[in-house]
Amino acid sequence: MTPSGLRIADEVQDAADRGIPILALESTIFTHGLPRPRNLEVALEAEDRVRAAGVVPATIGVVDGTPVVGLSRAEIERLSTTDEAVKLSLRDLPVAAAKRLDGGTTVAATAYLAHRAGVRVFSTGGLGGVHRDAPQTFDESADLPVLATLPLVVVSAGVKSILDIPLTLERLETLSLTVVGYRTTDYPGFYIADSGFDIEYSVDSPAEIAAVAAARDALGIPSTLLVANPVDAAAQLPAELHDEVLGRALADAAAQGVSGHDTTPFLLDYMQRETGGRSLDVNVAVYRGNVSLGAEIAAALAGQG
Repeated sequence: MTPSGLRIADEVQDAADRGIPILALESTIFTHGLPRPRNLEVALEAEDRVRAAGVVPATIGVVDGTPVVGLSRAEIERLSTTDEAVKLSLRDLPVAAAKRLDGGTTVAATAYLAHRAGVRVFSTGGLGGVHRDAPQTFDESADLPVLATLPLVVVSAGVKSILDIPLTLERLETLSLTVVGYRTTDYPGFYIADSGFDIEYSVDSPAEIAAVAAARDALGIPSTLLVANPVDAAAQLPAELHDEVLGRALADAAAQGVSGHDTTPFLLDYMQRETGGRSLDVNVAVYRGNVSLGAEIAAALAGQG
């Protein structure tokens, strides 16, 4: 039975009923994260990449106020090309429903809707985290507390390096979110393969990730297993360029009095502009890698029966 308040595509529901692996994908990457027409190209390529692995893609977004798990191609095109799509976190879904809005779902909203639909694995680019001025502002992404309540597997390239990575890792520990690095104990910083901070555990295969998830479920632990999958070192931003541009971006944000929810878009736009678009190329490379790994994990979990 379909949970009330959302629509599950027939293909996704059939896969869930038959035990066919499914991978959830977010929509903010193509509603707000990438410029046109590249956003649509990346969204459709991700779906094709998942299908080629024998897994059903479930791209999640909101159309006319209704959360959809498994957007159609026409709906992906609609959300990719409209100027009216809003960015929707979990708290925004009721307002979007009442106002019949179109929107792209963040990690928090996508994870929640995926879980409601019975989807167990979700690939994204980078997680939200703790902001650099959090000791004064208490600015922390809703992604973290939401994921602490959902027994999913989420693949990301860590958190964006514009955030406070050590404080984010501390919060992940406090929230009992298990973090494993895919073939590494270097925690990635989205644009770079190694943020300079370490995590305790690495996993070597999708099968091992599935085994960790199964052990978590057997223990009744209700939080997400976070898989940190670093971008290929050949595709990352050069460390010197990354550090230099980020330093200038942070200084300019402070000088201009940029704060609160305006900080992240300011810094990301600065990174894109000052790297000549190279940060966008890294964004796409990150997403491709996470989608491929997520599909393999979904297949491994389905193979457990």
